[in-house]
Amino acid sequence: MEDERMSENTIVFQGVLGANSDLACRAMFPDMKTLACYSFADAFSAVSEGRARLAMIPIENSVAGRVADIHHLLPDAGLYIVGEHFQRIDHHLLAVDGATEAGLTHVHSHVHALNQCRGMIAELGVKPVVHADTAGAAQMIADLGDPTQGAIASKLAGEIYGLKTLRANIEDAEHNTTRFLIMAAQPQTPAPGSSDLMTSFIFRVKNIPAALYKALGGFASNGVNMTKLESYLVGGSFQAAQFYAEVEGHPDDAGLKRAFEELHFFTHEVNILGTFPASPKRADHQ
Repeated sequence: MEDERMSENTIVFQGVLGANSDLACRAMFPDMKTLACYSFADAFSAVSEGRARLAMIPIENSVAGRVADIHHLLPDAGLYIVGEHFQRIDHHLLAVDGATEAGLTHVHSHVHALNQCRGMIAELGVKPVVHADTAGAAQMIADLGDPTQGAIASKLAGEIYGLKTLRANIEDAEHNTTRFLIMAAQPQTPAPGSSDLMTSFIFRVKNIPAALYKALGGFASNGVNMTKLESYLVGGSFQAAQFYAEVEGHPDDAGLKRAFEELHFFTHEVNILGTFPASPKRADHQ
């Protein structure tokens, strides 16, 4: 019973403690315990197996674009999208006690973080080294104890691994923000009209001329605003494309219901991944 209560108060993320995903969990759910997982698949399994109630999964970044592999994993995760969160990313240049900016020779981080801080890297003349994630790079330089090695990670990672901040807010773009999806084992669909709602779904079009154009026409003709449409290849074929889409509204809304009816006519399958409240910060990033 105690383990069950612990899992109900746990939110899982991919990475190590101090990762930006960990930071997003703590910002959105400050009363929940965070659980680190090695991979996205492990994070999904933690929820489906009952070791965590929620998962915080990054889907896109305002600078780096969409997060690799997520769209391939979502359809088979067996989870449902129940919310979204926009997390401002503030990168810190971290190092061990005694280190100085002038003494650094290398800086370690995830490839996206390195790309987002190219100005500072060029200014310092240090060599960038790619790591699996930002917090993992911070943990590594803490264990190494070498004052010539720096890491780009969150302030939280610095606090966890006993590092000091040599420079804060070092990202090139002021709008650096990551959007996360909050996922659960069961859908938590709000009632129609209860708030500003988003619906996420995936679909495959039939192999007929103008199938995608015809499939999406129903959203335009029924006044449904589509905020995202992305394609990716499936099944090892260059011709088999699956689409991930997000629209405003509830599937029971009259307009969206008619749009889905038209979509079904031109597709092999439609899988709704979740209907959830739009984040209050969504308007700031459109």
